[in-house]
Amino acid sequence: MPTKKQHPGRTDSSPHRTSHNLIYSLIAGLAVVAVIGLWWFIQAPPPAPVVVKASPPAAAARPVPPPAAQWVDESTCQGCHVQQVKDWQGSHHQMAMQAATPATVLGDFKDVTFKGDKEAVRFFEKDQAFWVNTPGANGQPADFKVAYTFGVAPLQQYLLEAEGGRLQALGVAWDTEHKRWFHLYPGQGVNFKNPLHWSKPSQNANFMCVECHTTGFKRNFDAASNTFASHWNSLGVGCQACHGPASNHLAWAAKQSPVANAGFEVNLAAKDATSEIETCARCHARRAPLDDGYANKNRLMDDYLPATLTRELYALDGKIKEEVFEDGSFKQSKMFDKGVRCSNCHNPHSSELKASGNGVCLQCHNTAGKTPYDTVDGRGLQAKNYDSPEHTHHQPGQPGSQCVDCHMPGKLYMVNDYRHDHGFSLPNPPRAQKLGTPDACLGCHQDTAASKVSEQFRLWYGVDKPQPPRYDEGLWLIRGGQPGGAQALTTLLQQNNLPAIRRATLLAEVPTYPTPLSLKLVGRDLQNPAPQVRESAVHALSALVEPMQRSAYLVPLLSDPVRAVRIAAARDLLNPGLVGLGVAQPAWDSAIAEYEAVQKALAERAEANLNLAMFYQASGRSSEVEPALRAAIVRDPDFLPATVALGQWLDNHGRGSEATTLLDQAVKAHPESGLLLHTRALRLIRAKQMPEAIASLRQAATLEPDNVQYSFVLAIALHDSGQLQPANDTLQAALARHPANRDLRLTLAQYYQEQGKGQAARQLLQALAQINPDDPVLQPPPK
Repeated sequence: MPTKKQHPGRTDSSPHRTSHNLIYSLIAGLAVVAVIGLWWFIQAPPPAPVVVKASPPAAAARPVPPPAAQWVDESTCQGCHVQQVKDWQGSHHQMAMQAATPATVLGDFKDVTFKGDKEAVRFFEKDQAFWVNTPGANGQPADFKVAYTFGVAPLQQYLLEAEGGRLQALGVAWDTEHKRWFHLYPGQGVNFKNPLHWSKPSQNANFMCVECHTTGFKRNFDAASNTFASHWNSLGVGCQACHGPASNHLAWAAKQSPVANAGFEVNLAAKDATSEIETCARCHARRAPLDDGYANKNRLMDDYLPATLTRELYALDGKIKEEVFEDGSFKQSKMFDKGVRCSNCHNPHSSELKASGNGVCLQCHNTAGKTPYDTVDGRGLQAKNYDSPEHTHHQPGQPGSQCVDCHMPGKLYMVNDYRHDHGFSLPNPPRAQKLGTPDACLGCHQDTAASKVSEQFRLWYGVDKPQPPRYDEGLWLIRGGQPGGAQALTTLLQQNNLPAIRRATLLAEVPTYPTPLSLKLVGRDLQNPAPQVRESAVHALSALVEPMQRSAYLVPLLSDPVRAVRIAAARDLLNPGLVGLGVAQPAWDSAIAEYEAVQKALAERAEANLNLAMFYQASGRSSEVEPALRAAIVRDPDFLPATVALGQWLDNHGRGSEATTLLDQAVKAHPESGLLLHTRALRLIRAKQMPEAIASLRQAATLEPDNVQYSFVLAIALHDSGQLQPANDTLQAALARHPANRDLRLTLAQYYQEQGKGQAARQLLQALAQINPDDPVLQPPPK
């Protein structure tokens, strides 16, 4: 997964920039991937200064810390932990990655050819090894050796050896149940030009996959030679992958070292489940790395940046949508809130459930209403027979009689891998119909009209009682730009029992609904106990407050105990005009150095090199900008934001002919790219070739109608060319698709006002007042 892209914030505080300036502001600088639009910054008193108390004097004598733990041979665990090793052997964890041998390869390599949409793959054996013949990065068929197997069921993938120490994941996998080859991206026309092709960076296993299939993995990428020298302590997910390097544990076992936690850096059995859950989340969460590998003693967000519940990844109600694994949904659940941890349901060594059928759930949800775990808060458990038709409304043994059928609906990923949603949600067909969210009842009874399913559900459970806004219903209003959206957002953010991942998700919506209260709530969440909330609050704050006023809010976070928060604060404080940090300067220097180090640790990724280029430009290190941009293009020629950024850099430094050549070549290679067409249009605007620019902008907006940026700039260009009605029509169409977009609404209102259409302008602002009555643009100017 690519690292999260960081973008510089805007600095214009004027509430009514002209559309002419809007276009030309797009051309300057490197911020090509930032969202385009009008900005209104809310001013409010900063939080009270943080008083740092002096540390107490050091004790006269402190115990000598144990030496840094080292990796050991996994076989040393077998002597003492016989049952755990027995459980682990043959598990998905043990066989997560294996050398390709006759004993481990499950696929048919007896000179079999699989024909995909665009390319064929021939599987064969040669020289006592397994090979595939398929088009490589240049489109020419060649033989590639299978180095490792990936997984065992319900599918097995294969890693191919490629140049530069790269291990690439083949897009054709083996179905272990039906004994057949299949493509992981059927119907998508994948060939050597497609980003999903096995030879592309998105399929590079060194970065994308191997860390979670081995123990003690390091990518060891060398930027100078563009090669990997990846290394692991052992194949498969072994004991030390979760418990950490075991050398001090062995010393403790031999009675040579009186250390805490039996010589391990963390205690996975601690009453606080944080260590266990974050250990599992390293691989069972959708996340971006912040380093090469991880340290078991660290918090999750010291080493990774987990995804929030974005509309691309999750449904409105938080159910899994794209491939997000289990952590994000679990952390929304009541189970997580009550202290349930992964090992309450799964044997951590075998990965299997601790009981069959409904037995896992009946551990706590039983006729006694008691939980067997003292770490789980059992208050509120009802004593009843959950394993009965009276509760399930389905007969035993039939679909719907299992707890997972209704409370853990799932999806197929990678074509045949069914994964359960771990949110433990309650089905509700009427609400799902209203919100357009997935539902267990509707999903199972697809042959019955949804209205009938909802009617039966109401007969069983009645009608929803009025209550404060639910997360899903509130988000439906917020993202839909509907009346009450702003109130739903602030009401939800004022709830103290909101799961942290949902709070972090809602904070990302705050810039769309600027109000004094929303800024106050963002400021409060800068001190939230959950690091994911603090990190999201940093970015929300930066979208609301001008760069020169951010320091009063963000300086305390430069010393945050969690790395992801520190570097977010440092990056959002980076501005050429930022001065006056005073005593906070050392903290900023340290945190911004961490930010740079994170990007360099991900140097194999084009995104990280683009981040470095933008960082170098913002910090005045101009000589380093172009090399970083060119490195990004070398890492991934298909990562077009880097190409666009380089073109803009060349343009702004008097090298327009080079920029033209670069862009022309990119458009020729990617004629369907809205970004390139949009960029070409901006250059044409700069050259005062408006008809050609408008044609290019229109093409970009047609190719990617959901990209609000392209439609917005097209409307501005039309307006400035005197094509007033087409400009209005373009904004109206975009606003219909993106009703929550404030920039579209206010720009269209401005255009109507200019054109003497005061009633139409007032209607737009009245609609905004219903959505967000406290929007600053609706408030009377100060006297």
